[in-house]
Amino acid sequence: MSQLIIYTDGAARGNPGNGGYGAVLHWGNTIKEISQGYRHTTNNRMELMAVIAALQLLKREGLGITIYTDSAYVVNSVEKGWVFGWAKKGFAGKKNADLWARFLDCNRKHRIKFVWVKGHADNKWNNRCDILATEAADGSNLLEDTGYQP
Repeated sequence: MSQLIIYTDGAARGNPGNGGYGAVLHWGNTIKEISQGYRHTTNNRMELMAVIAALQLLKREGLGITIYTDSAYVVNSVEKGWVFGWAKKGFAGKKNADLWARFLDCNRKHRIKFVWVKGHADNKWNNRCDILATEAADGSNLLEDTGYQP
């Protein structure tokens, strides 16, 4: 069975400001790109939203997935197990609790590994996600980030 590979990136124009995410999903020879922009959000929220949006597209469960991202916030929170401790404590005092809860719901359905990649470097797919995210942030079809709390 093929491994699903996902690249993600988030962007914010100002922090907070208009933001967007981009993701590229690779399954065998199939490549799918997604992106969306939001009003009044943060870079970390968009980094995490890119992961969630990609995972929520999946129609079946139990997949082996590798997610490449330039967000140390996302990689460390998951790979070092921090988010699981936060969840046990009801995300008390943690930012982006709404998105982390959504991520954990997706995470339970798959075997996910995160890999950090250097942003704005020579990774073709990370760079493509950056373009998708920034174009979405600069676009006119911006959604409200209803979970953002200053």
